[in-house]
Amino acid sequence: MPASSSDTIARHRNTEREPARHRRSGGCRRVSDPAGGAPQALALYTDSSGHDREIVARAGSLGSVLVIDRDLATSADRRLLAHLAADEPPENAALICRDYLQSDPPDPARCRALTEQDARIDPLAPLGCDTAQITALASASMPRDRAGHAYALRLLTGRVAIPELRWGCETADGAPAVRILSLREVVGNLEHYEPACSLTEGMLALHKGDGEISTSVLEAELVRVRESPIVLNRRLREAVLAHVANERRSMSEIARLCGRVKRDRKGNESGETSWLARRVGLLAEGGRGAPTPWVHSDVLALIARRGLGLTPREVEVA
Repeated sequence: MPASSSDTIARHRNTEREPARHRRSGGCRRVSDPAGGAPQALALYTDSSGHDREIVARAGSLGSVLVIDRDLATSADRRLLAHLAADEPPENAALICRDYLQSDPPDPARCRALTEQDARIDPLAPLGCDTAQITALASASMPRDRAGHAYALRLLTGRVAIPELRWGCETADGAPAVRILSLREVVGNLEHYEPACSLTEGMLALHKGDGEISTSVLEAELVRVRESPIVLNRRLREAVLAHVANERRSMSEIARLCGRVKRDRKGNESGETSWLARRVGLLAEGGRGAPTPWVHSDVLALIARRGLGLTPREVEVA
């Protein structure tokens, strides 16, 4: 059974601090009362600034659950990790928590601030939301990448006869970026699917049938991200590096187990580490300036199963 919130906090305060990657998320018990009830503790960790933080599950609208990262001492600086629909398994909260803690250390600033509207919105029915609620949610949601660039949906003018809804980028100092990005580029830069995909879905639902705003490009981009066999490689990269750091398997051995073998002049075999480094985003492809955040799902499954002895689900970004 999962430990209670008081037990978890007690263990945290009576033990030495350990790296966030060694902290485990606990189970999440579904909160049945959307109007109240204490948040359920999932995990504790220490951020890069040395502040103790906790991840909790809190009741939302219509039986949904909000997964929140907040300051442990004050319960302030609340960040939304996920908004789970009522029909999702309770275990999904713990899975999202575990995925979030894979970063070393997790960065709360990459998640948008929790808003009052979050507790009132049904995550599966954006069309049923009040227009003002969705608009407020979108304007308050500017996810940031590791470099501090902020991303937001904006109306682009001049390309087509009517304003076009697209993703745009702002630099850390707030100056507008030169180019508009595709949803795929935003997801790749963040190395997370959320909240960009959910915000896109909500805004598309809000403007459905609106003849004064063009959403066709954004709709196609969302379909591509949702249905593409090319997926994020972040968790796969973290798993490979963890195996190497713990001396469980070397990069060469992992590549060899995947069938990627090279031979020297004497016929000695070794794993093709450059192939593995490119697939997991550690080394840029030929002619590219930076490593790719993407990998084909078949290759991800190959490396997970044969190279690491894991199931593909364990290294997929939720």
